[in-house]
Amino acid sequence: MEVETPAQTPPREQQQQLPSGASAGVAAKPLHRNPVLLVSFLLMVVGSCSAPLLLRTYYIYGGNRKWLSSLLQSAGWPLLPAPLFASFISRRRCSATTPLFLMSPRLLAASVVVGLMTGVDCLLYAYGSAFLPVSTSSILYATQLAFTAGFALLLVRQRFTAFSVNAVLLLSVGAAMLGVNGGGDRPAGVTRSQYYTGFGMTLAAAALYGFILPVMELSQARHLARAGCAVTYALVVEMQLVIGFTASAFSVVGMIVNNDFQVIPREAQEFRLGKASYYMLLVSSATMYQLFALGMNGTIIYGSALLGGVIMTVLIPVTEVLAVLFFHEPFTGIKGIAVALSVWGFISYFYGEIRTHAQQSEKPSDEPNDSSVHAV
Repeated sequence: MEVETPAQTPPREQQQQLPSGASAGVAAKPLHRNPVLLVSFLLMVVGSCSAPLLLRTYYIYGGNRKWLSSLLQSAGWPLLPAPLFASFISRRRCSATTPLFLMSPRLLAASVVVGLMTGVDCLLYAYGSAFLPVSTSSILYATQLAFTAGFALLLVRQRFTAFSVNAVLLLSVGAAMLGVNGGGDRPAGVTRSQYYTGFGMTLAAAALYGFILPVMELSQARHLARAGCAVTYALVVEMQLVIGFTASAFSVVGMIVNNDFQVIPREAQEFRLGKASYYMLLVSSATMYQLFALGMNGTIIYGSALLGGVIMTVLIPVTEVLAVLFFHEPFTGIKGIAVALSVWGFISYFYGEIRTHAQQSEKPSDEPNDSSVHAV
C-alpha cells in the first residue's frame, strides 16, 4: 500500500475521490514492512483458522442456538476497553489535552450502522454453519472477495493492477472449485432443505460482508480527510469496540425474543463434551472471532478492504486442512488444486504490491504530490 501524504489538505471534492482514503494518514511503507499491518495479518490468521472450527464444534456436539452463535461472533468486545484505557494513559503523558475518544461523531454513527450490518451478517453465517460442513461454509463465504472487489470499485474507487485482478480471479476460481462437490457433503441429520437454506444464507452473508468492508474503508477515509490526523491503532480498536457492541446488542435482542437465555443452562448440561467444555468453547469462540475482527479492521485502515478480502480468502486452504484433521472431512484432488490457486493468487497480489512500491521509490523526489493513494 503506497500512500503519498500531501503538504496541504486537498479540497473536499478531491477527498471524496481518494481511491483508498482510509490509508491517507498512514506513513508510506510497503505492505511487507509495515509492522502494524503484519500484526493485523497474524490476528486474521489465528482468528480465521480457529473460529469456524470452534463454531462448528458447538453444533456437532449438541449446540443448536442460532442467535447465540451469532452473538459469539461479536461478543469479544469486552476485551477491548483495557487496551484502549492504556492507550489513553500513554497519550495523556504526552499531552494533557488529549481526548478520551479519537472517533468523531460521524465516524461513531457510521460504526453503529456497520455494527448493525455485522449483526445481520453474523446471524446469516450462524445459520450456514449450523447446516453446512466447515469446508463448504468457508468456501461459500470466500466468495465475499468478488463482492468486496466490486463494492470497493464503486465506493472507494479501488485501483486495480494486472496483479491484483489476477489474484482476485485465481482466489475466486479456487473457492468456486472447492464448491464443485458441495452437494455430496451434507452432514448427517441435516435435511436437503436445511442444507440449501444454509447454502443460501452463507452466500448472502458473503455478499453482505463484501459490502461491509468497503463501507468501513469509506467511513475511515472520510474521518481522516476531515480530521487531518494520522491513523493510530487506538482508532482501529475504538471502531471495533463500537461495531462489536452494536452487533452484540442486535444478537442479544434476538436471544431475548427467542428465549435463548433460558435454554442455555439446559444445553450446557446436555452438551456431549461436558458443561465446562461448553462454556469454554463459547468463550474461546468469542475471543477468536474478536481477534479476527481486529485484524480485519487493522488491515482495512492500514491497507484496503480488498487486501482484507484477499487475506481472508487465501486462508481457506488452511481451514480446509484443519477441517480434514479435526472433523475428518475428505480432501479431494479438487481441493488440492484450489490450494495451489490460492497460493498463486496470494503471491501474485503481494508481488504486485512490492513491484508498485519499487516503482514509486524510483520516482524523482521533486515530483509534485498529487495527493493520491495507490491501492493495489
